[in-house]
Amino acid sequence: MSEWWTYRPADLLMFAPRTYWRLFELQNQALWPLPVLTTLVFLAVGLGLLRRNDTALRAGTAALALCWALVAWSFHLQRYAPINPVATVSAGVFAVQALGLLALAGTGGLRTTVHLLRCEIGLGLLAWALLLYPLHALVAGRLLVQAEVFGFAPDPTAIGSLGLLLCADAKGRFARGLLGALQGVAVAWCVVSAATLWTMASQQGWVPLIAAVIALAVRWHWPHPLDRRPTGIASRR
Repeated sequence: MSEWWTYRPADLLMFAPRTYWRLFELQNQALWPLPVLTTLVFLAVGLGLLRRNDTALRAGTAALALCWALVAWSFHLQRYAPINPVATVSAGVFAVQALGLLALAGTGGLRTTVHLLRCEIGLGLLAWALLLYPLHALVAGRLLVQAEVFGFAPDPTAIGSLGLLLCADAKGRFARGLLGALQGVAVAWCVVSAATLWTMASQQGWVPLIAAVIALAVRWHWPHPLDRRPTGIASRR
């Protein structure tokens, strides 16, 4: 029997990389053309956030909850769990995240952030998840049908969530704590996904990690304000 220290991380994988990417092909084929509709909806949400619209933020947060719930059920449970039993745990995490997002959308203290530049960076992450992330399949030499689409695949959904939540502030201890916890879950998933992708020898693992670092850095530089934003032109700090 070979010594345990001779094993590489890739030796611990329970599935081949091509099997993993095939999951997204099956997901896209089963739910088409919903990914197009979801992308259009969140582009509209992004335009609303660009105009500092609190209603767009609350509606986008509620729609984001549906996306996390769909990924929990359709991807993690139906497709990923048969090749990776740990996916049942991640499905539960995604389901709890969906409930948290619904609760956040229903709180009266949720509003667009006073920090304009923070929101602009968040919108950049959201646009990245919506429009650019699916193209990583082509960059990696895979078919476009295997693209990871926001709202239907976990990684772009987590990255887009970080972007949308960067545009948000919350008034009240409960709402602020919930907002921070939801961001923490999205960051944690990006780190877990990065580790999984690196184990599969995929350089795409840098993508969710970079998104997580950006979100953490922006939150650290522009923390939650405690008071309602002033009327007039929002400050960039």
